[in-house]
Amino acid sequence: MSRASAAYDEDFYAWTQSQAAEIRRAGAERNNAPIDWENVAEEIESMGRSEWNEIESRLSVLAVHLLKLLYCPELHERCLRPWRLTVREQRKMLKKRLRQSPSLRPVAATEFADLYDLARGTAALEAEADLDRFPAEPPFTLDQALDPAYPADLFPPEWRV
Repeated sequence: MSRASAAYDEDFYAWTQSQAAEIRRAGAERNNAPIDWENVAEEIESMGRSEWNEIESRLSVLAVHLLKLLYCPELHERCLRPWRLTVREQRKMLKKRLRQSPSLRPVAATEFADLYDLARGTAALEAEADLDRFPAEPPFTLDQALDPAYPADLFPPEWRV
């Protein structure tokens, strides 16, 4: 297995960024001139951006549902099960995506505060609650958000997948 193939299997996002740079370099050197190197590189980079966009979207959904679970107990009777199912699915898919592209984990950690701010507004709208009900600063870390046992009182062992 080539080093590039190994990188593809170990960290898809990092591979897309590396390959886009290599394609641009080869294009600038006029290797295989008939190939539209710049657009090929752009498409590969776009694949990497799509990977981040999915992670960003799933993190937002996860944060919204965690906020509603934590700060809208009056809605638990009606919404607890679907919210927990959503949280569980987002965690499962995020772990898979971050395992496929580990270089995106630091990006997720860096962007988490911005994502939280947007999620806070969405949670307020969805719960038909005042924005002030939800803390201005994230009440949980990225690691906690991804932890199947967090919060322990809302995710008993049978919900921890």
